[in-house]
Amino acid sequence: MRISRILPVLLVAVVVGWFIWQKQHPNAMEVSAGKVTRGPVEATVANTRAGTVKACRRAKLSPSLGGQISTLPFPEGSQVKAGDVLLRLWNNDLQASLNAAQESVKAANQQRDATCLQADEASRSAARSERLRQSASISREELDKTKTAAAVAAANCKASAAQITLAEAQLQAAQAQLERTVLTAPFAGIIADINGELNEYVTPSPPGIQTLPVIDLIEPGCFLVSAPIDEVDAPKIKPGLPARITLDSWRGRDFPGAVTRVGSYVIDLEKQARTVEVELAFSNPDDLQDLLVGYSADVDIILETRPDVLRIPTEALLESRYVYRFSPEGTLEKHEIQTGLNNWTFTEVTTGLEEGEQIVTTPGAEGVKEGIVAKPKVDGDE
Repeated sequence: MRISRILPVLLVAVVVGWFIWQKQHPNAMEVSAGKVTRGPVEATVANTRAGTVKACRRAKLSPSLGGQISTLPFPEGSQVKAGDVLLRLWNNDLQASLNAAQESVKAANQQRDATCLQADEASRSAARSERLRQSASISREELDKTKTAAAVAAANCKASAAQITLAEAQLQAAQAQLERTVLTAPFAGIIADINGELNEYVTPSPPGIQTLPVIDLIEPGCFLVSAPIDEVDAPKIKPGLPARITLDSWRGRDFPGAVTRVGSYVIDLEKQARTVEVELAFSNPDDLQDLLVGYSADVDIILETRPDVLRIPTEALLESRYVYRFSPEGTLEKHEIQTGLNNWTFTEVTTGLEEGEQIVTTPGAEGVKEGIVAKPKVDGDE
């Protein structure tokens, strides 16, 4: 009977003692943690949307008039030299017009020669009439007629010379019209694409309507990256600033580069942030060997670098000026710090922390708050 009365009291005492012990010795919460270290910190600017690898020179060529393709001397992928004929339209009619213009120039020259010979003869006849008039062998009326005939012949000679100029201008017009049917390479490059086949009909783009170019010519061995930068960051960027270029096709590899041009206007596209186009060149020529035009690219333009400063992971910041650090008692305390340069990875700490101190790197995680008992999460724990 006595044991049955004592047993409930003992159970209550054990439960109360367990709760008291739990309160005094709570289970430590595992949190992701990192240490304050020393190292470089960079202030950077990144692109807002994916950039693009472009060729330094690229020409999308189409004839300026419509016609049927009669010559395609080079297939896709061919290397061509500046001035090589890439495409020729059927132009027999224009060639005939050119031949006619050339013959017109020849005829005009011959007509001038004949007319000027007649003018010379009329001039000599007028001179003879002048001498005859001095000896009263002819009348004044006959002298006037020969002088007038000489003047008319001289005028005809000048008109024939002007006719040559007109014929030559018509020849130049025929040559220009014929040249419009021929596409030549403006620079040495590689034919990337041909949108057309022999005997197909091509037409120039109507006003306001963009059509595919017939030939896409790319300069090999020279590439740049074009990337959109937010208008807020654009004033910080100047030509010559160093940068890191990353390509999706080469994950984990950084390509050194430098800013070569900053756009002179803000691009305003509907439903997109306003950006400024920035162009960057690759610093290492060996990096260009396997590049292809059109690769997507991201850039980090380095505005400033501090090589050896206290730094913490940027993700550890709370409200831009606080961190959770571990106290000697094993609890978390909210601690204010002063920061300097920062980027997506690291933030410089100017005051408030010492090298080697441990801080929480996931301050926004569920349950993380000031005063809780915590311990750093062991590597490999989920």
